[in-house]
Amino acid sequence: MHPGGHAVSAGPGACILDPLGTRLSQAETRFFAGADPWGFILFARNLDNAAQIRALCAELRAAVGRDAPVFIDQEGGRVQRLRPPLARDWCPPLDFVAAAGAGAARALFLRYRLIAAELLALGIDGNCVPLADVAGPETHPFLKDRCFGTDPATVARLARAAADGTLAGGVLPVLKHIPGHGRAVVDSHHDLPVVAAGPEDLAAVDFAAFRALGDLPLAMTAHVVYAALDARPATLSPAVMGRVRDDIGFGGLVMTDDIGMRALSGPLEGIAAEARAAGCDVVLHCNGALADKARVAEGAGRLDGAGQDRAARALAARRTPQAAEIGALEAELAGLVDRGGNG
Repeated sequence: MHPGGHAVSAGPGACILDPLGTRLSQAETRFFAGADPWGFILFARNLDNAAQIRALCAELRAAVGRDAPVFIDQEGGRVQRLRPPLARDWCPPLDFVAAAGAGAARALFLRYRLIAAELLALGIDGNCVPLADVAGPETHPFLKDRCFGTDPATVARLARAAADGTLAGGVLPVLKHIPGHGRAVVDSHHDLPVVAAGPEDLAAVDFAAFRALGDLPLAMTAHVVYAALDARPATLSPAVMGRVRDDIGFGGLVMTDDIGMRALSGPLEGIAAEARAAGCDVVLHCNGALADKARVAEGAGRLDGAGQDRAARALAARRTPQAAEIGALEAELAGLVDRGGNG
């Protein structure tokens, strides 16, 4: 209740879920209508042709009765759900930065501006980029070539350019993997990484890159244990999530990385509830059966309070794309990066 005695309406479900295929079944439509996830995410299995993708996005939004955000992972390189002819192919971000040299910031702006145009034309208005993870000598290969650099100042500057290009194209960026995945030497899709660095080193390197990007509208967590801070993974740790808010100063909506990854263990509803209790606003779950999604939605509950406010601010960051002639953007990019860098 508000202080004046008026009931507070419940927000949407505090989760982001994915459809099973290229169109919604009746069972999925009923489920999404009831669970009312805050947003959706698409994978390669959901993507066949442009008309089908636009129809699927429309069905997802119709199921919840609002203009819910639809996300995708379109970093370029290995993590790129859309491929030709639906979208341009891109080399890995670290290779792209090397090819662009001194023009890397502008080149990244253009790269993600072009990607945003492709996504928005298909009805997709969220991209899980940029990474602000700082690569190091031992960064696991699953992550290393997805990073922008090896020092926090460079990473923050280039991640800002990528986020700005995404926003300029009318698409919401999702900063990841807060508060930093770069020291992990195992792949969190399969194992739980444990980082032994002390608080000072984490603050000076890993957290520093994210601190410079604390005003972005959304971020995604890292399923990483920072042993100096907590024995639990960041996604499930009130201590680490407190640092995300207070030390790093991130004020936007925080979503978990996929809680179905093997870095986390236990019943899905329990993981979802624990992530919410730790301070995550929204729980992301991918690649599960409909019964799995139901357990996640149950554990995640509904957005309310500060989380609901952050969700509203994130959606308010969606904007009409800045006027641009795509051919001119492509030509400028070609002048900055040779064909091997953007093809």
